[in-house]
Amino acid sequence: MQPDLTDRKIMELLQADSQLTIKEIASRINLSVTPVHERIRKLEKEGIIDKYVCLLNRRKLGKALVVYCNITLDKQRKESFEDFNQAIVKMSEVLECSVVSGNFDYMLKVIVEDAEAYNQFYQHKLSALKSVLHISSYFVISEIKYTTGISVV
Repeated sequence: MQPDLTDRKIMELLQADSQLTIKEIASRINLSVTPVHERIRKLEKEGIIDKYVCLLNRRKLGKALVVYCNITLDKQRKESFEDFNQAIVKMSEVLECSVVSGNFDYMLKVIVEDAEAYNQFYQHKLSALKSVLHISSYFVISEIKYTTGISVV
């Protein structure tokens, strides 16, 4: 399925506010409710709309520190990657984990309360993994741009 301009407008609106009703979306793009509903269902069925989520304000929840970690594994073996992957998905502090190319194997986005909480996470969880050889940590000082929206128009 190749989304057309109308589908893209619907996706933009839903990314900005997933709680918009079908009626509200229809009025903003000058369509009736039924075709908007059908388009949304098709986007969901095709997997273009993956899921609907609620974004929380991390600072108001006491999670003020964002840290990016570059991880290098000790061995470039399938077992090492699998062990690391299984362990990392269980760590609630890790919001994102990506396998990357370059001088290290993984990049993590970690969110914790403060430097002491990160130190505890680093010492007791991350560096405790037997497959981890090296960790480089980068503390975010200021976020210039933060969005979850993907450009579709």
